[in-house]
Amino acid sequence: MENTASGTESGSGAVTAGDDAFASGRPVLFRGATVVTMDPGAGVLPDTDVLVRGTTIESVGKALEAPADAAVIEAAGALLLPGFVDTHRHMWQAPLRGIGVDWTMAQYIEWLMIKWGPLFRPEDIYAANYMTMVEAVNDGITTVTDWSHGSRTPEHADAAVDALFEAPGRARFAYGNVFAPDLGWVVDGRVDQLLKARFSGRPDQLVTLQMAVDIIYGPTDDAREALKFARDRDLPVSTHAGSFGLLGDEQIKFLQETGSLSPSYTLVHASSLSDDAFRIIAETGAQLSISAESELNGGMGYAATTQARRFGVPVSLSLDTEVWGSGDMFSGMRATANADRALAHLHSQQGGEALAINPLRAQDVLEYATLGGARALGLDGIIGSITPGKRADLVMLRLDAPAKTPVNNPAGHIVFHAGRGDVDTVLVDGRVLKHRGTLIGVDQSRARRLVDESLQYLRSQIPDEEWEQALNPSAGATAS
Repeated sequence: MENTASGTESGSGAVTAGDDAFASGRPVLFRGATVVTMDPGAGVLPDTDVLVRGTTIESVGKALEAPADAAVIEAAGALLLPGFVDTHRHMWQAPLRGIGVDWTMAQYIEWLMIKWGPLFRPEDIYAANYMTMVEAVNDGITTVTDWSHGSRTPEHADAAVDALFEAPGRARFAYGNVFAPDLGWVVDGRVDQLLKARFSGRPDQLVTLQMAVDIIYGPTDDAREALKFARDRDLPVSTHAGSFGLLGDEQIKFLQETGSLSPSYTLVHASSLSDDAFRIIAETGAQLSISAESELNGGMGYAATTQARRFGVPVSLSLDTEVWGSGDMFSGMRATANADRALAHLHSQQGGEALAINPLRAQDVLEYATLGGARALGLDGIIGSITPGKRADLVMLRLDAPAKTPVNNPAGHIVFHAGRGDVDTVLVDGRVLKHRGTLIGVDQSRARRLVDESLQYLRSQIPDEEWEQALNPSAGATAS
């Protein structure tokens, strides 16, 4: 793939796109890409053009005529796909990236949630969210769910939302508060105030709202009230579920009894639930968010794609936390495929047979990361596939490195061979945010400065010995 220099004429008065060509909001034409539409009726389209006008994908086809004022991106040899959708990430934890790469789930709870989480100020939440959105867009993740269970005060929530509105990209603010003793915070007025002040209720705005409600203490009155609150306001809900030793089938039965489970309810992990629980999930239309890197490394249980497939439960992917995970959807897709296939082979071999076919295909995993994520957020009518009329959330991958040539299976290539370093161009809602591998109109230096300042503050509050113990955990070492 070649990008011609900025300002070069490209027929019909259009110009071949350099970074300055996008400032005026002119139409954008991708010329000659292999388009991985994720639209079930369209499939993969070789040597195809995609025209974006305003916020919308206007047309997809061969040799489209370039509007006179279009910015043309020569995309021959490139893959064009819908942007990735991350349905669950604790963005507020970004300043502690990598501190817990050797942690188990118990150590995560002990170190981060009990000891260090309460140290975060509103400005730390802002810095983390802003940095994570910049990183996500740079990596081709055009929609991120901020599973914001660090929003322990209204000021923390306001800071999180401020960052999402001010940073590039599409976001879902999932309002949570893991530090509260119960779920009374849901109904005390703070959520209603935020809903009225910041969210219009339009499903196509760039930042939308849902609830992040964990049913940790069982079927309590405050949990019933919180779930009713969300239903009364037609707010989607996401809940951690099936985390080994913490949240089991009883939670699923409670959610069913209260009438809470529905297609707008997303269960995160679901890694240690029984078949009976999966039958309930399937019957209600609720959806899963799989975080395979976390589930495999932290010990929540095995990634639940096998059960989801057996019972017909819709799946999306998420990246959970960069305290121990990569924050990279390419890695997330590979972890998902590897986990599913390893389990399938193990079960087959335990029965004395070799597996005849991999039941989970690369195309399935790519759908989880794109259209599946849009569906989980109730946004599949506007994003998740390259379909005329949908919003232009697009990612173009350059494939000019030796390890990326040739491309024989586009979906398989994206899942198993591509990486975030291949992300050449990113559009969100029709706006070009990255081109030629460089972010456009995004203040990366500010993002880095803010998160560095946040880390400096947090380190000033954490004793050196405690920090070293967390970096090099040993059996019996805790944050207490």
